[in-house]
Amino acid sequence: MYGILIAMTQERALDILKTGANVFLTGEPGAGKTYVINQYVAWLEAAGLNVAVTASTGIAATHIGGMTIHSWSGVGIKDMLTPYDLEQITTKERIVKRAKGAQVLVIDEISMLDGKILDMVDQVLRTIRKSEEAFGGIQVVCIGDFFQLPPVTRQGDMMRYAFECNAWLNLKPLICYITEQYRQEDEMLLGLLGSIRRNEIEEEHYTLLQEQKEIAFEHIEPTRLYTHNADVDAVNSQKLSELPGAVHKFKMEGKGKKPLIEGLAKNCLSPEMLLLKEDAMVMCTKNNFEMGYVNGTLARVIRFEESYPVIETMDGKEILMKTTTWELAEDGKVLASIEQLPLRLAWAITVHKSQGMSLDAAEIDLSKAFVYGQGYVALSRVRSFDGLKILGMHPNALQVDPKIVAQDAKFHKESELAEDAFIAMEDAEVLEMHERFVVAHGGKLPKADEIGMVRKNAQSRVQPESTYVLTKGLLLEGRSVRDIAEARSMTDTTIWTHLEKLVEDGQLKAEDIKHLEPTDIDWKQARKVLDFAMEKFGVEKLKPIYEAAKEEYDYNLVRLARMQFQLENK
Repeated sequence: MYGILIAMTQERALDILKTGANVFLTGEPGAGKTYVINQYVAWLEAAGLNVAVTASTGIAATHIGGMTIHSWSGVGIKDMLTPYDLEQITTKERIVKRAKGAQVLVIDEISMLDGKILDMVDQVLRTIRKSEEAFGGIQVVCIGDFFQLPPVTRQGDMMRYAFECNAWLNLKPLICYITEQYRQEDEMLLGLLGSIRRNEIEEEHYTLLQEQKEIAFEHIEPTRLYTHNADVDAVNSQKLSELPGAVHKFKMEGKGKKPLIEGLAKNCLSPEMLLLKEDAMVMCTKNNFEMGYVNGTLARVIRFEESYPVIETMDGKEILMKTTTWELAEDGKVLASIEQLPLRLAWAITVHKSQGMSLDAAEIDLSKAFVYGQGYVALSRVRSFDGLKILGMHPNALQVDPKIVAQDAKFHKESELAEDAFIAMEDAEVLEMHERFVVAHGGKLPKADEIGMVRKNAQSRVQPESTYVLTKGLLLEGRSVRDIAEARSMTDTTIWTHLEKLVEDGQLKAEDIKHLEPTDIDWKQARKVLDFAMEKFGVEKLKPIYEAAKEEYDYNLVRLARMQFQLENK
């Protein structure tokens, strides 16, 4: 359909972004869009420019360490802006400060943002910045893939894709359609996904997926994807009942007027009554950057401490989960609040929640998939057919919006034109454009080592650096973990997590943590046992090390040994 495509690389897209042009960065799932934008944000920060990182949904925002565009711009959940609304937004100090201070605005998962919201953001920025240029004249970078899930609208409302609104037309973004593939390794799966994108699904594709109903997983527990919450809840309840051990119940508490509490509870991702057991699969439902989890973090309950669950995330981090609050406030006054653990069961999740994830294995039920994009999003979560089992298939599950197919062809063509233009330029000319953009905003072109430093500390957008600095300072005073936890009003588990992060980032040396060694046991002998376990099972997860040492040493001692082991073997 597209003829011979000129493949735009991640490097070329990055070069175009650095010129300061408005850009729509797109590509198939796994092409590396998030990687490119992370590289660009690191470059901007190293150059001294102020970048606002936002997304169309809360979960998407957590993937890139930002906030929703609705919250950042102040438009919230409004459907339209009256003159009064606009005046209220554009006189709020924090909104004005953000809008005037930003030199680049990033909006991720643009496919799920209704065009009317983009028009409102444009209006707010032009008003605050007193400029008739699109978005007040700042560089806007939209990221996403319109074959993904479309915007959610209220019943009866007409939906508009972002590219259909006036703000997009005025923005005139250059299209960077990157075509490399880093998620899927399976040519057959890539071929299927490509056919879906071109709306060229044949009977053979359904036959191919029909064959995936018979496969079995031996060494991995797959995540189940459903299109509806009711199916997700049923699977999670069944899985929990199959686990041995005691049930731990956590009931949501509320303060305020009953209708407001009920409204908060209805929109909260955590259930009103959360039932947990050891070994339960869970998903975090709120952001807590300091503790090291975000909305969408997948984990397993490994034990209970202080009547609260301790979870182990997929990267081996242990976190003691305590209750948190969700509030409804107006004019600075809290009208109602609810308190609950920020967790929900997660053997099964919805297709909507899975967007942006890469799964090694998934069991997918598309029997109720009749919304454009649902089937495509679900199938593109896995890396190969080996990790895909189909539980059911609706006849329309693989359909995509014909309007998107037509628009995608235009995006490909426009991307080729942008590619041609940059191929014709000398490297020096491109570099000069980069410098002109940066200098115009009061920055300077960063050196390679400066970019590397910013990239290494990129988590500072997600986890405030100051909290680690404070923990490090107290540690270097020779204090124990208990003392540091008390001084900072935190749990011991949080402080151990801080120390691990400091070690990982090269901020601590072996002698800095030596005083944490226990004096009531033979630590040299303990290290021999624990080192042997780490050499055998690796250092990724604590539980295998703990069990290999016959549970003789508690998890904190295992953590200490692991940090020392890592520092000694760098």
